[in-house]
Amino acid sequence: MSLLRRFSPQVQLFTKRSFKSLKFPGESLNEITSPSLIHGIHVFHCPDVVGIVAKLAECIASRGGNILSADVFVPEKKNVFYSRSEFVFDPAKWTRIQMDEDFLKLSKMFDAMRSVVRVPSLDPKYKIAVLASNQDHCLVDLLHVWQDGKLPVQITAIIRGPNTHVMRFLERHRIPYHFLPTTIEDKREEEILNLVRDTDFLVLARYMQVLSGNFLSSYGKDIINIHHGLLPSFKGGNPSKQAFDYGVKLIGATTHFVTEELDTGPIIEQMVERVSHRDNLRSFIRKSEDLEKQCLAKAIKSYCELRVLPYERNKTVVF
Repeated sequence: MSLLRRFSPQVQLFTKRSFKSLKFPGESLNEITSPSLIHGIHVFHCPDVVGIVAKLAECIASRGGNILSADVFVPEKKNVFYSRSEFVFDPAKWTRIQMDEDFLKLSKMFDAMRSVVRVPSLDPKYKIAVLASNQDHCLVDLLHVWQDGKLPVQITAIIRGPNTHVMRFLERHRIPYHFLPTTIEDKREEEILNLVRDTDFLVLARYMQVLSGNFLSSYGKDIINIHHGLLPSFKGGNPSKQAFDYGVKLIGATTHFVTEELDTGPIIEQMVERVSHRDNLRSFIRKSEDLEKQCLAKAIKSYCELRVLPYERNKTVVF
C-alpha cells in the first residue's frame, strides 16, 4: 500500500523554495477578526510551478478572506510544492460549498495531487476510536485532554483488553467501551474492523498487538501509534529496565503512522528528555511515560489541524 494512500484524504500539502514560514503583513489577528469572521485551513500538494502562492492568495482574497499565515515547502531538487495556509472569512460572503468549488478549480489548474480545506467551526469533528492494552497511561491522558477540549475529535469507541477504572470515565461521557481480550492466535481483527469502519482514523494508545496487513488494507485509513523512543536498541519485554540497566542518558517517545513494517512508519512527532545517574528505575519509567503521553496528544492535534503531510515514501512534512 502506498504512503499517499495510507494518509487520510483530510490532509493537504504546501511546498515552495525550501522550508520556511511566510507571515503576511497587515493587521494583527485581533484587529482583523470579528464575530462575523471564522477560521479556515487549506493544504495543497501539486507539481511546483511559478505562481501557485499568488493564485492561492487571489482565491482567498477574491472572496473577502484574509490570510493570517502560510507555510510552504519545496524539497531541494524535487518538482513538488507543499503548502498550508490559515485564513479568516465571512461565511455570509463565502459559503462552505462555494469554498470547496473555488479550491477545486485551483486543484485542477495545477494538477494537484491533494487539495483539502477545513473549517473547524463548521465541519464535523474527526471521529476516532482508541485501542489500548494493559498499560493505560496514554489512554487515560488522552481522555482527560479530550475532556478539557484540547483535542478536536469525537471519540466513538474505546477498544481494549483488561476492564479497568477507565470504565467509569467512559460511562460518564457515554463513550462506547468494547472489551476484546486478544491472543496471538486470535487478534479479533474482524470484530475490531466492524467497530471502527465509520471512523476517520485510529489511535493505538500503547496497544500491544501487531495489526495485520489485511487489517490495514481493509481499514484503508490512517492509524497513529505511540511507543517509547528506546527502539531499536531495546526490544521485547521491559525495554525501560533494559535501557536503565544499560545506563542510557537520553530517553524519548515516537508517534508514527502504522504500516505493515513494525514500528517503521512515517514519523509524526518525537520528544526527548535527559536522564542521569540520579534517576532510579521508577523515575526513569515515569519520565518515559510522560513523554509518550505528550507526544501522542501533540501528534493527534497536529493531524487534526492538517499539519502532517506525507512526503516521499516514508517521511512527513509537519508544519
